[in-house]
Amino acid sequence: MSFKRIREKLNILADAAKYDVSCSSSGSKRNNTKKGLGDSSGMGICHSYTEDGRCVSLLKILLTNHCIFDCAYCVTRSSNDIKRAAFKIQEVVDLTINFYRRNYIEGLFLSSGIFKNADYTMERLISVAKKLRLEENFNGYIHLKSIPGASDELMREAGLWADRLSINIEIPTVSGLKLLAPDKNHDDFIKPMLKVKNEIIQYKAEKKVFKSTPKYAPAGQSTQMIIGATGESDKDIMYSASHYYKQYAMKRVYYSGYIPVAEDNRLPAINSQVPVLRENRLYQTDWLLRFYGFSVQEILNNKHPNLDIDIDPKLSWALRNLHHFPIDINQADKRTLVRIPGLGTRSADKIIKARRFRSLNWDHLKKIGVALNRAKYFIICASNQWERQDLEAYQIKAFILQNSQSKFRNSYSSQLSLFN
Repeated sequence: MSFKRIREKLNILADAAKYDVSCSSSGSKRNNTKKGLGDSSGMGICHSYTEDGRCVSLLKILLTNHCIFDCAYCVTRSSNDIKRAAFKIQEVVDLTINFYRRNYIEGLFLSSGIFKNADYTMERLISVAKKLRLEENFNGYIHLKSIPGASDELMREAGLWADRLSINIEIPTVSGLKLLAPDKNHDDFIKPMLKVKNEIIQYKAEKKVFKSTPKYAPAGQSTQMIIGATGESDKDIMYSASHYYKQYAMKRVYYSGYIPVAEDNRLPAINSQVPVLRENRLYQTDWLLRFYGFSVQEILNNKHPNLDIDIDPKLSWALRNLHHFPIDINQADKRTLVRIPGLGTRSADKIIKARRFRSLNWDHLKKIGVALNRAKYFIICASNQWERQDLEAYQIKAFILQNSQSKFRNSYSSQLSLFN
């Protein structure tokens, strides 16, 4: 097939793939063997960053944008009047290798619309990964989408060739999915998740006994939710996310602000600013749950079902719980320190190390890197001055907003062109 035709397919299917945000650094350890191509050790995937700050890239495409389903929120829905295309298996293999040889990418993120049925689609995704591994000896990162309803046997095989698997739960609640995608069954999403979780558990157990045990999805699995297409509160969304983390051992849950891509009277009219801001706050909340020791009930509950848009969730929690403050910076343990607005895990570690040698005052905290424009209202240190005094929560919030400049920018991330 001519280069022009391949390029046309690539334009269509790379553009369709940009709505899937479930990309992250891999965490995979697949070393280069037998003088093969690529090495995913310590590396990540498209438009993401590794722990040491390196930006890494990925060929991120759909195998096809043909789909048998007509989900209201999806750009590839069967009733949408868009250009359709489909790659052959060998075409994806050749593109991946050619882009890798040109140093454009370090791996592959491959998803697909569902054509014919779930198993047929999953088989083709697996065939791409298998060809890359066995025929091209490719050791770079591969992320495959799990297809809802795919059989356990196929999910088992997929994890043997891919570094990470992900299945998009799409809508946070069962009722929302039923409204916007009535042809889909929630159980079809859960079944592959459970299979991958159990296979990873089995792999880790067998690895302790047999060192030669084949790797199974070494970077784990992730999922994605569309935010704002249905009427779920932030509480509904984060309770769902917490459930997937606990029950299915997710590495990441991603939150994609709803972008209108098709007309449907079941879909809301969206102010373009709101989904992006809301998405940002949900990611901050997710971070607090995974790394800061917060429970979802502390941040979101029946009394506070939605996040504040104008301040971050940790500051919002602190303002609602002023009875926990002030905290003595020279006495508190790390779990308590990281709950202080303006103070992160690295700052907490520096404080704990520094106070072994002397009591810390405001100057010391500033040099350590504590964001005192927020933290000063919630802490005391080796100083007679305490900034909060007898201020009410609304007053503290006003002072912080007045003296803070948001780093957030109201714009969508754009996918890089492979041809520029």
